[in-house]
Amino acid sequence: MAGEGREDEKKKKLGGLKTMPFILANEVCDRFATAGFNANMVQYLQNELHLPLIQATNTLNNFGGTASLTPIIGALIADSFAGRFWTIAVGSMIYQLGMLGITISAILPGLRPPPCPSQSPSCQQASACQLSFFYISLFLTALGSGGIRPCVVAFGADQFDLDRRHQRAVGSAQQWNFFNLYFFSMGVALLMALTVVVYIQDNVGWGLGFGIPTIVMFVSVIAFIIGYPLYIRRKPGGSPLTRLAQVVVAAVRKRKLALPDDSSVLYQNKEMDADISVAGRLLHTEHFTFLDRAAIRTDSDISAAGLPRPWRLSTVHRIEELKSILRMLPIWSVGILIITASSHNHTFTIIQAKSMDRHLAGNFQIPAATLSIFSIVSMLLTLAIYDRLLTPLVRRLTRRPAGLSYLQRMAVGLAIFLLSNFSAALVERRRRSIAVTHGLADHPSATVPISVFWLVPQYAIHGIAEAFTSVGHMEFLYDQSPESMRSTATALFWLAVSVGNYGGTLLVILVSDFTKRSKQGNWLQNNINKGRLDYYYWLVASLQVFNFGYFLVCARFYTFKPLEIAGDENMGKVVDGENGGGGCDVELAAGATGNLYYANQKE
Repeated sequence: MAGEGREDEKKKKLGGLKTMPFILANEVCDRFATAGFNANMVQYLQNELHLPLIQATNTLNNFGGTASLTPIIGALIADSFAGRFWTIAVGSMIYQLGMLGITISAILPGLRPPPCPSQSPSCQQASACQLSFFYISLFLTALGSGGIRPCVVAFGADQFDLDRRHQRAVGSAQQWNFFNLYFFSMGVALLMALTVVVYIQDNVGWGLGFGIPTIVMFVSVIAFIIGYPLYIRRKPGGSPLTRLAQVVVAAVRKRKLALPDDSSVLYQNKEMDADISVAGRLLHTEHFTFLDRAAIRTDSDISAAGLPRPWRLSTVHRIEELKSILRMLPIWSVGILIITASSHNHTFTIIQAKSMDRHLAGNFQIPAATLSIFSIVSMLLTLAIYDRLLTPLVRRLTRRPAGLSYLQRMAVGLAIFLLSNFSAALVERRRRSIAVTHGLADHPSATVPISVFWLVPQYAIHGIAEAFTSVGHMEFLYDQSPESMRSTATALFWLAVSVGNYGGTLLVILVSDFTKRSKQGNWLQNNINKGRLDYYYWLVASLQVFNFGYFLVCARFYTFKPLEIAGDENMGKVVDGENGGGGCDVELAAGATGNLYYANQKE
């Protein structure tokens, strides 16, 4: 008893807010470095490597897609055997190597083509060797981010130990505050990158502009490792993909068996599920009932040693893990079109800004890529206002610690996103009209006499929408995912970003191919004064309208996961979920006295 007491006391000293500087510093530097590279990268590819606009745009979209796809690999490694700490540490080191390579390519003249001759329209593109070195460095940063992005969120949430039973009353508020803090920290990093780094890249040089993020990332890796003694480090629960595959195989093998009328006779094994259900086991639900056959016990399912054969018999908890993931997928997919619709913010919008009057005072011109700061500032302000003013007000009405549910938060953000798309189309129509009126249609490098600040509304509205949608999306994936798969579920957020970026590339290719055969010509020309970028923005807006309607349907029919609190001997049954934001109705089995924790509805 004394030994257990000392162990509990030791665990209480781990985690908490004191670990946030070490953990968030790593993510802040990752975001700072990524933004420092990507914000102005389209200009680096065009001006230094001399790539055409379409190729440069697709290169960045493909890189963004790859960088958001690798988190799936990192998450599986973390959840299966490595743990989140070591996955983050190794990923950060690989990321550092990639950043070093990009910086070297910007410093050494032999790793980029010679400057374009003055007054000459022809430029020598980067050679295959030069592009290979650059692309390999980019790939290393994408590979390293796969170890950082999916694990930092889950690892940070672990430090608050939100699953402790004695913290149920306050755990929700702590959880949502952490997610707001996470995105707020990311916003600060982006703001610094889009001001300091972009200015240096435009006015001092690319070597120093890339070198600063590289140095900052190195410092963050050291800081993260130093915090090792303070962290709560959860034990990996084994490969989640293997468990999910075992459920499917067992269900297929027993496809001809009849399901029992009473779900309580389905196989359960607390000892077998102990490591993957520390906070409590998932309760049986009436969805995807075909999978329930995996929990029908037969004589051949138990080995001679009395142990279950995992490829023939699964517990209810493991079946519900798979069901939870399947229920999440429709709402998860909403994030794909959000990213597809936003991918132009780092490509076409920067080209627009470069063609506009960027004078602020005297001869000082705002770097085109720095306009993104208006999106970041509006996101930071929205997060602060939401956390300090809006949440307490809504909490009184909904009686939820988080105020709005994450689905309601996503709905608000998706509605606001539409306004950003409309603004982008209207402003581009005006910019192009002025360019044609002043005879600049055939002069892509000329400055169109319209202030670049016309682009501010679409950036600001985008930032407000991001504060609602991205945070709500991340909250949803973390809270509704099985406990042992939270790194993997967080990686789904970045997978949506990945697919969305690839979707942006596909959309650009399709629009370019289809419109080049039209009477009006290609919408997406190198000379945007002759193209019809405004039509492209209207197309994106229509996709967002469809996405919003799709989300409303998915949210209306979504069922939240029911969870039995760890340590309770009796099991309850959830009768109704949060359809429309009501409370959670709970009916206890006859004679049961156990407590229930219904995800997103904390008592």
